[in-house]
Amino acid sequence: MTAREQGEVRWRPEDVQQDRVLSGEADQRQLARTRPRPEWVAPGLLLLFDTLSWVAIYGITGWLRGDEFYSTPFGLFLVELLQLAVIVQALFIIGGYDGHMEMRALTYTTEHILALICAALVSSFLLYSAATFDQSIHPSRSVLLVSFSVFLPISIFYRRGIRIFVARNSATKVFLVIGAGEAAAQFYHAYKASPNRERLEFVDLERERIGQPIAGRGLPLLEGDFATKLANLNERYSGVILAEAPGRLKPELLERLVRTQFQRTRVYTLESFYETHWRYVPLNAIDPVWPLQTGFQLARMSPYHYLKRLCDIVIATLALIATAPLCALIALSIWIKNGRPFIFTQSRVGRDDAAFTVYKFRTMAEATGEQAEDLYTRVGDPRITRLGRALRKFRLDELPQLWNVLRGEMSLIGPRAEWTKCVERYEKHIPFYH
Repeated sequence: MTAREQGEVRWRPEDVQQDRVLSGEADQRQLARTRPRPEWVAPGLLLLFDTLSWVAIYGITGWLRGDEFYSTPFGLFLVELLQLAVIVQALFIIGGYDGHMEMRALTYTTEHILALICAALVSSFLLYSAATFDQSIHPSRSVLLVSFSVFLPISIFYRRGIRIFVARNSATKVFLVIGAGEAAAQFYHAYKASPNRERLEFVDLERERIGQPIAGRGLPLLEGDFATKLANLNERYSGVILAEAPGRLKPELLERLVRTQFQRTRVYTLESFYETHWRYVPLNAIDPVWPLQTGFQLARMSPYHYLKRLCDIVIATLALIATAPLCALIALSIWIKNGRPFIFTQSRVGRDDAAFTVYKFRTMAEATGEQAEDLYTRVGDPRITRLGRALRKFRLDELPQLWNVLRGEMSLIGPRAEWTKCVERYEKHIPFYH
């Protein structure tokens, strides 16, 4: 077996051309030309564009409409400042000023639309509340509606443009990854499948695999000389990613990384990098202490929890009233075609491990034998009735669950409440399932 087949070969440019490490005088000149821009550039541009766009759109719309609902120019300034503050706050909550956010994704676009709808409602409430105390203010509903309608697509458009600019600029950046084990290899594969374009350099602290690829032939090679890299963090790297368990690091290295975190260069654990850049955390990157962090407490205690419950009650009540005739027609159809019962009940597990009974329209015939033991519905499952297939296609079988939402056992938006038998299986195979 050759040295190459054993994985002992040293670096050659033709093997890892796209992931090569810059070195030497020519590379230093290139680094000087491609030094990463400060992290505040993208958020600053977004805030500037939002400010200019809103002031221009709102001012022009009011001028075209000929609405003078303010007594002085200073009054207009206060009104626009108030509305802009609401818009900025709403977009900030969804990450609209985060340079790492993938703003070209459908998920962000949806959140952006919802955020601006909420901002429009809050702005209208504040303006009309102010108008009750100051008779000189006469808010124009049409100006507000047109302004937000125009601002919405424009703000999405330049966010996509700035995100493209950030992605292109990111190709010149480098992340320093500390680690040479399985966690580092898994991170590399996840990183290459992501939208991120920064290059990665991997460092082996134990110096046992220096010169070997991180996870296979043609992939980045593990390097050494970690002390020199730490000395050049601010000039060369846009961040440090810790892909080793903290317990394996020497105290002096941990102290140095803590100092680095409070300087210009950001230091990430795997969990914090996943959360910041990709908005999720893989199960293999967390430990038993992770669920005890502050974020989980804020999620439970914040006013958002109570506002969400209020929305559940209002929407579920209105939906039950609006769909009552349809529900009666579906129940009658099931009774005629498939007999009783027309409501299917199942024991499920909700928040805080609370068991409850979920209600759905029956879409399956009673199964026997092996079919009865199958926990999952398959494609073309023979247990599903003809009427049941139509109900499932349009999700009409879920309508009775609005009663569960009204009772507080489920929520319109949130994790799926699973069947108790599935939960028993998942708890054995998925860490921190609940």
